[in-house]
Amino acid sequence: MLANPIVWLVAGAIGIAIVALMLRAAGRRSEQQLAATRVEMQNSLASQLQAVTGQLNHVMQSVTQQLGQVRQELQTGVASTGQLATEAQREVSKRLKDSTDALVQMSQKVGEIQQTSSDLSKATQTLQSVLGGAKTRGSFGEVALETLLRDALPQAAYEMQYRFLSTGAIVDAVVHYGDRMLCVDSKFPLEAYRRIGEEVEDARKDFCVAVRKHADAISDKYILQDEHTFEYALMFVPSESIYYELLMSEDARHGRLDEYCRGKKVLAVSPNTFWAILSAVAISLKGQQVEENAKQLLASFEGVKRQIEGFAEAYEKLGGHLRNAQKTYDDADSKLNRARNSLDQAAQRSLPESAPKALESAPAEKLFE
Repeated sequence: MLANPIVWLVAGAIGIAIVALMLRAAGRRSEQQLAATRVEMQNSLASQLQAVTGQLNHVMQSVTQQLGQVRQELQTGVASTGQLATEAQREVSKRLKDSTDALVQMSQKVGEIQQTSSDLSKATQTLQSVLGGAKTRGSFGEVALETLLRDALPQAAYEMQYRFLSTGAIVDAVVHYGDRMLCVDSKFPLEAYRRIGEEVEDARKDFCVAVRKHADAISDKYILQDEHTFEYALMFVPSESIYYELLMSEDARHGRLDEYCRGKKVLAVSPNTFWAILSAVAISLKGQQVEENAKQLLASFEGVKRQIEGFAEAYEKLGGHLRNAQKTYDDADSKLNRARNSLDQAAQRSLPESAPKALESAPAEKLFE
């Protein structure tokens, strides 16, 4: 039992010695291989270093050549840049001068605009003061109304300040359409509308009340069947904004303001809508004129027809006379031929001495029978 461990120890020591010898021999071989490898690597590195050095020299020459070209191009570019910079400075100076001139002109324009705005403000204040009274507002509406009528209709188609015979009331304008008249009132309550712009309390309500009263007055004064007016009249509103306000206004009691006016047979019209109505009236008047001209033309045709019929009757009579004259002529010609024949026969034969006397005493009618 004890010998076995010693044997194992001896065997282990011998194995270790053998391994150590083997490792030493392998180490020697490795050192030789490493030395050979080192020499080989040094040779390879030397050759590669020589190749790299050659390539670097070639690159350096190429870079040097390119740097020379770049330097020359840079010098040329700098010269061009200087010229361009000079031209750019000139252009900038010119643009600055133009901008300065433009700013001066703009300043002058701004001054003119400010002056115009001031003048317009003064004119607006003057207009507001002018339109302060009801009579002046009515005159303003009448001027606008008459201008539209004059531009759209012939003078004979309308009449300003027409007085009714039955009531003595005077309406601003009437448009004649056949035997009927269309009445137009221009005295719109502008003061009530102006209060809406001033944001006065209950101004819209007062505006509705004023317009309804105005519509009632127009309906009572200017819709007169005995005076041959139409069954409706026009309320001329001198501004599109006021007309829009009238269309949009309403209250809980009477409803929409324009519907109330229509219920009173009063139609509110702005300058644009009134112009459209006048254009339709002008077209209708032209149609009536064409119809009247057609009637006159038909009457002329009737006169021409009667004249032709009279001429035809006279022509027939003339034809009868001509036919009778032709018949008489033919009879006379026949008798003349017989007389000629008788004379020829008498000339050809010898007549007794008593024959000429007999011929002279015989009536002429007997000779031509």
